[in-house]
Amino acid sequence: MPIVTNATASIQACIDACNACMQACEECYTACFNEPDVEARIRCIRTLRDCADICSMSSQYMSRNSDFSAQLCATCATICDACATECAKMKDTHCQKCADMCRKCADECRKMASQSQAAR
Repeated sequence: MPIVTNATASIQACIDACNACMQACEECYTACFNEPDVEARIRCIRTLRDCADICSMSSQYMSRNSDFSAQLCATCATICDACATECAKMKDTHCQKCADMCRKCADECRKMASQSQAAR
């Protein structure tokens, strides 16, 4: 369990969403390599890596209360949306679940970015 010292409930919700999305993308990435049509998934696989990385970085920035959290979360939302779109094209369960998680993370990141911008 993390030691939450300065995260508001909304920031913590975004951190949690980013961590869950990162995990979903990593799991989906691995599962995609086990699918028979792996060649058709190259764009999805690349986007999964980008999404996992930006979610992890966003969580780290928010956890340390970085001045750049809002900008990074705005970018994270964009990449999560792209990942959701790519995963939604695949019919298997792991991609569909990942797409849902990416959409949730994008929503939380947009909320966090807009709240942070409004506070400045």
